[in-house]
Amino acid sequence: MSFARQHSRYYQNCLDDVPEAINSLTELPLLDPASFWIGSENLDQWPVLTAPIGSAVVFKTGGSTGSGRLSVYTRAEWQATVENFGRSLNGQFSPGDRVANLFFAGDLYASFLFIHDSLAHVDTPITEFPFSGEVDPPKLADAIAQHGINVLAGVPAQLLTFASWLGQRNLVLPRVDTVLYGGESLFASQRQRLAQVLPNARIASIGYASVDAGFIGASHRDCEEGEHRTPDGHVLLEIIDQHTGKPIEACDQHGLLVLTNLHRRLMPLIRYPVGDLACWREPIGAPQRKFALRGRSGNSQRVRVGILSLMTDEISETVRRTAGSDDWQLLIEQADGTDVLTLKYVVEERSTQIDNKLEARLIERYPQIIHLRSAGLLELRIQSCRFEDLARHPRAGKSLPIVDLRCYEQHDGEVPDGIADPAQLP
Repeated sequence: MSFARQHSRYYQNCLDDVPEAINSLTELPLLDPASFWIGSENLDQWPVLTAPIGSAVVFKTGGSTGSGRLSVYTRAEWQATVENFGRSLNGQFSPGDRVANLFFAGDLYASFLFIHDSLAHVDTPITEFPFSGEVDPPKLADAIAQHGINVLAGVPAQLLTFASWLGQRNLVLPRVDTVLYGGESLFASQRQRLAQVLPNARIASIGYASVDAGFIGASHRDCEEGEHRTPDGHVLLEIIDQHTGKPIEACDQHGLLVLTNLHRRLMPLIRYPVGDLACWREPIGAPQRKFALRGRSGNSQRVRVGILSLMTDEISETVRRTAGSDDWQLLIEQADGTDVLTLKYVVEERSTQIDNKLEARLIERYPQIIHLRSAGLLELRIQSCRFEDLARHPRAGKSLPIVDLRCYEQHDGEVPDGIADPAQLP
């Protein structure tokens, strides 16, 4: 804390009223993500940073129009992150595994590089085939057969697109025995789609990370659906009651997941809300204390749906310019393996013309919607409504920009949420 306060103008301001000596993290304020990211597009002026950019690596977190926030690691910090993440993967592999890396690369995205660098630190002897997420299904299917690839690692949307291609041709790949996914939760109906064409595959999260927060949770063989383990020594995790702001220590009580990274000094993260809800699965004091993810926070700045990374400020700007409304809400649901995205906005008089304009502008801002629609992985709905039709926080009564109605507690095997925002990091 003292280093961040001494070298970062942002932390100087937000910790101004905090004594130099504290007894616990709870004496520090929760970081405000909205103010934290202001100015991150200008790395020479961003007040969060503790030093000028020198030996560093820069990634984009969120956004699809060039306005995404920029997340910065020193090279030493990046190496520490991928080393720790790679070691956490040891239990997911068997000696001789051949792994297809199907995560996405390019345009400052980090997920492919993150997984590639992490796999280099797996102690189990494995072989990586770095295809990236742009590989065509026919080429991937041929390579799996030709090279005996038995592990597929990628985002659910890419894996499901490949499964759909296989299913349309009545192809089955029995040699694939492991599927490791990240970036978005994999729900029961989606698992069934994969099982139809990959009948012998064990399906598990590859781990939980984000480009802004780094390595957040490890996926071990004893993790059930939604569960990950805290990487002790790398981060400190808290679960905070959204209404009272008090820490939650009891098991199975949902709250806001908050992270303090112990390695990041160039871009410090002190009590940073990662945007997800979670609950503890083990009592306080348990080593690598297990927690379970329970969907996105209603006030999250970023929402992950398939390969989409939706930014609430971008959506707000689009609704305001198109419909002249400041009141809106995004509902995320799951139906028969398809993500259903409903944008509700408040207007006095309903207009099909405005609905169509809003849909067109959202697609213009997030062109991946077209790909996901054509693959049957996403349904987009635009719905005008009255203010009272917007869901509110059950206790605080506040309107929620994001309402995640997907079920994260189905007891049907390993269904943990994977890497957060993988097209940018993991």
